[in-house]
Amino acid sequence: MMNDLVSAILEKPNAKIIVEKVNRELEAELTKRQAFYEMIDQDTKAEFVNGEVLFHSPVKKRHNDAAGHLYNLLKPFSSLMKLGYVGFDKILVSLTRNDYEPDVCFFRQEKAKDFKADQMIFPIPDLAVEVLSSNEQHDRVTKFEDYQEHGVQEYWIIDPAAKSVEQYILKEGKFELILKSTEGHIECRVVEGFRIPISAIFDETANLEALMQLLQE
Repeated sequence: MMNDLVSAILEKPNAKIIVEKVNRELEAELTKRQAFYEMIDQDTKAEFVNGEVLFHSPVKKRHNDAAGHLYNLLKPFSSLMKLGYVGFDKILVSLTRNDYEPDVCFFRQEKAKDFKADQMIFPIPDLAVEVLSSNEQHDRVTKFEDYQEHGVQEYWIIDPAAKSVEQYILKEGKFELILKSTEGHIECRVVEGFRIPISAIFDETANLEALMQLLQE
């Protein structure tokens, strides 16, 4: 997709003018982005996307439950196995142009070992998880393409209304869908050994049972 866009611009006789205009816009955007960094604090949930600040509205209970249930499983498993760092809710990850707050994310130990206690901006995660809300396009298109282009190794899209999970793996620079289901198990490729029932993301009893199973293993 990126190569197609570059080729399309280069076919234009005014390609240089187009690029110069884009560069000016991106330079102006940097000023907005710096203002965004100065504005946010740990009580603010917001993202910087394509030059605009997007503030998040309150989420529905099913959204919060799905994200929280996954975190409740992934965090202790990662800690026990010393695999890396699990972020939740307001972890701001910074890409080349945009800043996102995935619902859940994971950083392998080689990245996580350098994190500081007062750190507020984080690098590209190895696993990003988004729980769908009213702005589904944001997760399925904008973030999907951005995570893909920046080398996020695994991307989960959780639909709390349908109680389904989609699992994408980065292969040769493109996300490939390897699982879309409402039942059975999901096995994370980035977090080695992390395999849970899909129901554990949506049901509290199943979540507790899965947690005990993970801790026993």
